[in-house]
Amino acid sequence: MNGIPCPFCAIAAGEAPASIVADDGDMLAFMDLRQAVPGHVLVVPRRHAPDLCALTPDEAAAAMRMAQRVALALQDEFHPAGFNVWQSNGLAAGQEVFHFHLHVQPRGAADGLSRIYSGDVPEPVPTDRLDAWAQALRQRMHGRSHGDW
Repeated sequence: MNGIPCPFCAIAAGEAPASIVADDGDMLAFMDLRQAVPGHVLVVPRRHAPDLCALTPDEAAAAMRMAQRVALALQDEFHPAGFNVWQSNGLAAGQEVFHFHLHVQPRGAADGLSRIYSGDVPEPVPTDRLDAWAQALRQRMHGRSHGDW
């Protein structure tokens, strides 16, 4: 954490205020301070993990389970037209707090929030290139044991 206190660790430790939605002992869900649309919730592990790659497989699964529980509650409370569940890894992806977190954000058809593609939708990539990337990723995944991820 480079000597800079982690705000999500402070929330998890009860040292910083937050509007808690859920706490199962391993994962914590709380309202994001910046509500572009009502109901924007963050899901974080209590253990400090800077990004998705630093989570254990059990933590990754627990984060998604909590995100689903939050989404169901948001559906009942806010009746959104849809949801985004998103996570950013690294500065280039827009990560601002370097403690893994999932955003669960209700969406409306005309809510004014950005879409995945800001301009034209990219053209499809040739299948042979996609197949080569998939093969390379399969090899990387096969080389890792469960203890490595």
